[in-house]
Amino acid sequence: MKYGFIIDNRKCIGCHACTTACKSEHDVPLGVFRTWVKQVEKGKFPNTRRVFSVLRCNHCTDAPCVEICPVEALFIRPDGIVDFDKRRCIGCKSCMQACPYDALYIDPDTHTAAKCNYCAHRIDLGLEPACVVVCPEHAIISGDMDDPTSEISIMLARHQTTVRKPEKSTKPNLFYIDGDEFSLSPLAAEIPEGNLWSAQARGVGHYAKYTERLAWSGEDVVQALLEKSTAVEVPSNGELAPVRNIEVLTGQPGKRVYSIPDKGIMWGWEVPAYVTTKAISSGAYLLGAALFISQEAQGGSLLQWSAGISLVFLLLTTALLIKDLDQPKRFLYVLLRPQWRSWLVRGGYALTFFGGLLTLQLVATWLGWSDLTLWLTAGGVVLAVIVAIYTAFLFAQARGRDFWQSPMLPVHMLVHSAVGGGAALALVENAQILNLNGIPAQVLAAALVANLIVVGIELIMPHPTTDAKAVVNMILRGRYRRSFWAAVVLGNILPWVGLFWFGSEPIITTLACAFALWGIYQLEKIWVEAPQRIPLA
Repeated sequence: MKYGFIIDNRKCIGCHACTTACKSEHDVPLGVFRTWVKQVEKGKFPNTRRVFSVLRCNHCTDAPCVEICPVEALFIRPDGIVDFDKRRCIGCKSCMQACPYDALYIDPDTHTAAKCNYCAHRIDLGLEPACVVVCPEHAIISGDMDDPTSEISIMLARHQTTVRKPEKSTKPNLFYIDGDEFSLSPLAAEIPEGNLWSAQARGVGHYAKYTERLAWSGEDVVQALLEKSTAVEVPSNGELAPVRNIEVLTGQPGKRVYSIPDKGIMWGWEVPAYVTTKAISSGAYLLGAALFISQEAQGGSLLQWSAGISLVFLLLTTALLIKDLDQPKRFLYVLLRPQWRSWLVRGGYALTFFGGLLTLQLVATWLGWSDLTLWLTAGGVVLAVIVAIYTAFLFAQARGRDFWQSPMLPVHMLVHSAVGGGAALALVENAQILNLNGIPAQVLAAALVANLIVVGIELIMPHPTTDAKAVVNMILRGRYRRSFWAAVVLGNILPWVGLFWFGSEPIITTLACAFALWGIYQLEKIWVEAPQRIPLA
């Protein structure tokens, strides 16, 4: 048994009965939607046409939201329905980053994720979903696709259908008859300023923290427009007027005239901040362990300081992770109710074990247990590497964001750990607490060069999708260009020059470390935030 939907666009009249029925059936709050109708106008007066498309969860066979959810709040039922349990949800918003179809939202009342669940409670009673029952044109067809006698199976056999974003390989079970690319693709129609009903000053629920609307400027998408054979949506953010030359590029102008509100930045400043503190924690330990093993410094004091710094920043990392949750009181669910495929769970356990090892190592060095200290150092190096790079694999599970699928991301985070560790121990040496022969400053200088190389590779390497190319354009020439070049110059080049030419001056070293740490935070903020500005629906 496998349930699915067919949306017959030949019949849909855009009445929004499905939207209102869904809201009524599930008591969906204002500002968020489980089912909505997107409207796109095509053509040029007087030869115009309006296209309606019902958008919702695709109930994918290979659902990325289920894979990334750390607490099994999202799960696939035996009948193929992707359902959710709000009692387990911790509000981490990972599922929203993983879904390529923008189907999930944070409920402003419960502060947990929610989406279309195929009206599973009605299905269990032998009834059809509320949207199917209320549709006046029978444009929404539901049923068991494994039953050859069902209406949906017969229609799938008789009609050519399309799905949204087949390149994501999620095997969606929502099909469209006469599906229109201008409506189904988020990058295929302009979003003019003043989009009907879909603009709001503040977000809903989690998004109420952020007043900034999710929007592109015309400059952000110039490169994407030139690289894509169809039109690209170009909303205005008030800085630049929307691009109006879509007709020139495609021969057929189109614009979105009705959709849901923008959801804003789902992972805010807490995420790049925790990635930065995690880099300092793992980097400080790795560098301290390397100096200890190579006998470049006195073992006991060095390990105490490196483990102590690492533990402090690890605790700060944990605090930032909890702060980012919309249900922070449930943070222990990650450890007590784990879903082991999620890298958020694997990372949570890595952080926990690493914190326990650091505490034990501090005790062992204080008590002078040298043999135990050596064994703990070997295990700590492994855990520190895992802690440094696991977020790259978490981002890779967020399949809705193409830019995060870069194979260079683990190297990117490992290099940032080297920058963080070098800066932390260089500051300790600069305060004349330890004598490390200037090695941390040398490591920091080398890591800054490596960081420039890795970031350059990430940006100039071939990007297979328009979404990823648009993010690169946004970073290099769009709204993030000033922040990016400031991070490169002030956070990488300037500290390197200071360390290389004036490294013996304590004040120069201190400033170089401070600017380097600021630089990796700025880069992480851009890398986390920019991909979230690409519309998914």
